[in-house]
Amino acid sequence: MTPSIDDMAPVMGADGEFHAQDEAVDLSGTNLEAWVALGFFWILGLTVFYQFFTRYVLNDSAAWTEEIARYLLIAVVFTGATIGVVKNNHIQVDFFYKFMPQPVARTMATVVDVLRIGFFATATVLTVMMMIKLGSNSRMTMVDLPMNWVYGVCMLGFAAMAFRSVQVALFHHKRGYTVLERPESSMDDK
Repeated sequence: MTPSIDDMAPVMGADGEFHAQDEAVDLSGTNLEAWVALGFFWILGLTVFYQFFTRYVLNDSAAWTEEIARYLLIAVVFTGATIGVVKNNHIQVDFFYKFMPQPVARTMATVVDVLRIGFFATATVLTVMMMIKLGSNSRMTMVDLPMNWVYGVCMLGFAAMAFRSVQVALFHHKRGYTVLERPESSMDDK
């Protein structure tokens, strides 16, 4: 619920000075995927800064930073996608659910949950199969490391998305409706 203007503390005091207080930051609800994504993001930021520094300050660009930054961006995307699954806020079309009878909408929403689990589980298995097929022969271009490290992060991302999709589906089942059926709701609603 959004507070009204009357509920908010005044920003401008009677003395004509600006008065504002920040709310306390509570990170206790931050899930594991968000911390992992933050870690990858910071490593990516440091890598790009190092690339900038060596290219424009030292005038001797570190060639490996381009490739590593690309792979770190992939890691950020896959861990970030897992956060999207946890919050259940990936792109979805809920327009038709407004016009469906409630039992049909509930069935369709359950089918969506099952298909999401199936998609992420299949993507996990396919990534593992590709990693096995590549073996240790496929290496990165500039850095002599196996490409399976990159694909391993993708596989872990898919596996985490599959696991979290199961949790979301169970939550939807327990609650009795999904965000597709009631777009105004969120995963925080009990």
